[in-house]
Amino acid sequence: MSGPVSPGPLAVKKRTLLAIAGCVWLVAGINVARLGALAYRALPRVTWLHPLLSLVVFGLFGRMFFRMSQKHFRRIRSYPEPTRPFWHFFDRKAYLIMAVMMGGGIGLRYSGLVPEVFIAVFYTGLGCALALAGLFFWRAFFRWDRETPAPAV
Repeated sequence: MSGPVSPGPLAVKKRTLLAIAGCVWLVAGINVARLGALAYRALPRVTWLHPLLSLVVFGLFGRMFFRMSQKHFRRIRSYPEPTRPFWHFFDRKAYLIMAVMMGGGIGLRYSGLVPEVFIAVFYTGLGCALALAGLFFWRAFFRWDRETPAPAV
């Protein structure tokens, strides 16, 4: 998905790619966190350890997603053309990661291989981290004219 791209009817401004990424990550994050919250509600008992573990998951994935969002911001900013096809908010690797994570998550939930407590803890932390990455993209969108390319993390 790199190299010169001729503008077409599906091309959007580079800045708009950040808004699209922000929407995708935010909606995905809210949905995953919602599934985690529903799983928490179904638990017979929630101890202090459960939300603490959700925070750990949030921290680990939040760090990873922050780095990914910065990488995508720099990539989008570096495109030489003023417009790109709307699907260029991700690169091939990101689409592959997204497909594997979605497939794995759906498979885990429906396989019965993991208990509901795992779904509650993991999905809540993961979903909040995804949503926060969406907010990072929105921040970059609103600060487009004021920001220099994000530093490498």
